[in-house]
This record gives sequence, C-alpha cells and structure tokens, in this order.
Amino acid sequence: MNKKKIINDPVYGFISIPTDLVFDLIEHPYFQRLRYIKQLGMTHLVYPGALHTRFHHALGAMYLMGMAIEILRNKGHEISHEEEEAVIIAILLHDVGHGPFSHALEEIIVEGISHEDISSMLMKKLDVEFNGQLTMAISIFNGTYHRKFLHQLVSSQLDMDRMDYLNRDSFFTGVSEGVISSDRIIKMLNVKDDQVAIEEKGIYSVEKFLIARRLMYWQVYLHKTVIAAEQLLAKILKRSRELALMGEPVFTTPALSHFLKKPISRDAFMNEDHHLEAFATLDDTDIMAAVKVWAGHSDFVLSKLCQKLVNRDLYKVDITNTPPDQQFIAKLTALAQKKYNITAHEASYFVFDDDIGNDAYKPGDGNIRILMKDGTLKDITAASDNSNLEALAKTVKKHILCYDKQLIELIE
Repeated sequence: MNKKKIINDPVYGFISIPTDLVFDLIEHPYFQRLRYIKQLGMTHLVYPGALHTRFHHALGAMYLMGMAIEILRNKGHEISHEEEEAVIIAILLHDVGHGPFSHALEEIIVEGISHEDISSMLMKKLDVEFNGQLTMAISIFNGTYHRKFLHQLVSSQLDMDRMDYLNRDSFFTGVSEGVISSDRIIKMLNVKDDQVAIEEKGIYSVEKFLIARRLMYWQVYLHKTVIAAEQLLAKILKRSRELALMGEPVFTTPALSHFLKKPISRDAFMNEDHHLEAFATLDDTDIMAAVKVWAGHSDFVLSKLCQKLVNRDLYKVDITNTPPDQQFIAKLTALAQKKYNITAHEASYFVFDDDIGNDAYKPGDGNIRILMKDGTLKDITAASDNSNLEALAKTVKKHILCYDKQLIELIE
C-alpha cells in the first residue's frame, strides 16, 4: 500500500506524511477520534467558523515540526532520521489524550488528571502495539531524552503546538490579531547549549507572537460568551453526574456512562486499563447526544440547563478585576430560588462565580531565548526593547460572575 499521502490543509496547503509509521499512527483509532473533538470547544457559538478539530491541529503541528527540523539541519545541527521521526510523532500525538470539548470538561471526566497524562498513557499503549517504535518519541514528549531541545520544540513557550494553534484558530475564527509569522520564526530557529533559541533578527516576530497570544486569549479563548457556553456545559455535566450518583436514570452513551455513573480516581485511571480504553472512544458526539436527550429530563435543573445550551440561551457573564459583590450573588440566588421554586443548592447552577487567568508569557517556564549576535543567550524580556513584554510576563487574573439572564429582569 502506498502510504506517502498528501493532505490538503487550508492553512498551509499541501502536507506530506513523512513515513509509513506516521501514516499508520494517523490511521489508528486513537488518532482518528480527534476528528470528532473540536479544537475550540464551544467557541463556534461566538465565531461560527471555529469548527476545526484536534485532528486538523495535530497535522498542522506535524507539518511545522518537519519545517523546523529541516531549518536546524541546514544550520549544521546533527539530527538523525530516527530523531526526526520521533519528534514528529511526539508533536503529532501531543493532543491524542484530549477529552471532548477541549479543556471545558477536563476536570469533570477524571479529576486530577490532565490531557498530557492521558496522551502519555495512550502513546505507551501505541508503543506496545507498534513493537517499541515509539520509545524515542515518548522520551522526547516526556522530556527525558538526552537532547533537551527536541522536547522544547514539542512543549515550551514557543513550540510547534502554539505556533500552529494561533495560526489555525485565527484562520477559522477570522480574528486577524492572532495571525503570526510562523514561517519567519521557524526560519530564525537555532540551537545553542542544547536549548532552542531564536536568532536576534527574529526578535520582532517573537514579540508579535506573544502579543498575538495575549489578544487571542481575551478575544477568543476567554471571550465572555465562550466562557458562558463552557461554564454552562460544565454545569450540565456536573448536574448529570450528581443525578446519576443518586441513582436517578440518566441517558448516556456507553463511553460517557463509564465516566458519569461512577467516580474514577486518578490512581484508578492510571492503573486500570479499561478506563483508558473507554476514554479512547469518548468524543464531542457523546456529550451532545446526551445534552439533546437531557433537555427533556424530568429533573428541572438538568433539563433547563440543556435547553439553554441547545438554544444558545447562555449565562450572562460579568468579568471584573475585583471579586463580585457577595450580597449581589445572594440576591440573585434568592431570585433564582423563588423564580424556579428550587433549593439554594439547585440555584447554584444558575448563579455562581469563578476566576480566569491569562499567561501570555511565563518567565522560567521554558523561557523563550534569543540568540544574540555575540553568541550569548538572553530571555526575550531582557533582549527586547519593548517594555510591553514585561507586562505580558505578569499573570492577569479576573473574576467572573455567571447568572441566568432572566434574573436581571426580576431585579429591574
């Protein structure tokens, strides 16, 4: 069989599949599942074009990794064909452990386990299936391979993952502020002291990358209506699990039932194989099928929340720099209890607060290094003459208050 296929990608044009092993991994059910998981969760309710998937993104990141390896080789860095294939596999599979609807449900499905943990577990299973051919890819992914710069290309603050998702998410949402010059940044890539660095003449492209990342957070990833939809979906899953654990009949697909009808600890998930196999069949369609059925459930809270999501009647969200007024929250909660004839606990599904944060750049967490003309390495914040970058290095935290829009009418 000819495995040298070409994929037509809307962002980069034609992408070649580099090796037979990579083709076989793309064909595997674990990877094909990513076709049914949207890259941006509920963002399509704000930006209708944001229907691209984790499958698209993984292929795009693989393409950028191939470019990066070629550039580094051309600059005289020895990278073997085995290392090239391994680092391409590491980036291709970096999101294979993502659950449905991106990050919205990460803590609800299995508490205390991240998608990176699950990706690592699935890669180990694939390594067994493919007779040890993924061993080097796993060590690069986990950061245990002796050449650290390869891991940095997969996971750091200027990795191929971020480079692709900023370009891809801005393309599909139509938010032009997220467009970055990934070609230029990759052409400026170099390695010094086993660290990935950007040559000094690429510094302005890196500055634009960091600013684009910050703007995309506030305009897309943390857009108040996106937050409203993701919080609503999270509350729906929380309520359905609450009912299921009380013995109430709750429709689920088999994959969703596995995680909804009994709590699974981190240890159990990590050590009992059947949990991982059930997870590997779970995608967005399981959740949306359940939500549509639950819209007619006998439980008022669950049915009301599901009807709101299906009809895009989302929470009102206030985003503030200071914590919301507790008296105002108490007033809204009392109104919800009265309006819907529900308990204070049930009203907490209609009125609640939370925090959100935006880290455009975190010094010390896989720093972005600039390779100066004199051969020294400097952190981007020290090398740049742009004082705004110091502001980008601070975590911005904001408070959110979510509540049913109909409650405001009762106040007014």
